[in-house]
Amino acid sequence: MCGLCGAFGAPDHWSDGVRSGPAQAERRARASAANRVLGLYGLRLAAWADRYTLAGRTGRSAVVDHLGALWPAAERLAGRPCDPLDPAVIAALEAKA
Repeated sequence: MCGLCGAFGAPDHWSDGVRSGPAQAERRARASAANRVLGLYGLRLAAWADRYTLAGRTGRSAVVDHLGALWPAAERLAGRPCDPLDPAVIAALEAKA
């Protein structure tokens, strides 16, 4: 992950898209897409109000304001690096498709 994405704590993040239309449906769709990767690390993301909740199998959880803050939070909960561009992760996703 690019460290720059996790460094900004601005309320509006580019990953939130355009704020028109059914925003909650878009957030749920983004969470569903992220869960394909997060599941490989034992994590689950859910859209919650204007934020996301990230939970692990042990019950630990974190509130994530936007997808830019997702991967640092995932690494903290998983206790290991979470790289969605890791060739092993990509191979696992392709095998599931």
